[in-house]
Amino acid sequence: MESVLMDLKILLPFKIFAEVKNVRSVTADTNAGSYGFLPQRLDCVAILVPGIFSYETDSVHYLAVDEGILIKTGSQVLISVRNAIGGADLGKLGDAVKNEFLKIGESEKNVSYLASKLESGLMNRLKKFHQ
Repeated sequence: MESVLMDLKILLPFKIFAEVKNVRSVTADTNAGSYGFLPQRLDCVAILVPGIFSYETDSVHYLAVDEGILIKTGSQVLISVRNAIGGADLGKLGDAVKNEFLKIGESEKNVSYLASKLESGLMNRLKKFHQ
């Protein structure tokens, strides 16, 4: 019996990072833990968190990915993430997740907090000016 394999496409905001055929399995970190996806698995959607993403063809390949989404429909797996890094050994990818993706998340939280403070200050001043 012929085994069913998956097609994997990894998308970044402005380009296709990778298209891989004949994928046996995919492992991704989600907000509910680490999950493996096989070709026979039912269709699903998973929210990805920054972490190590792996897929198996003839060998196992590792990528550091930022937050995003995974969609599996039939034999198609689509990953859309904000950033991805490949071509490095597993230890360097783990460091990249810690140093780049998680740091960016904290920076964005700080910027969002400051923007909301500016917005509320502006609204209060406009309200006073209007009165």
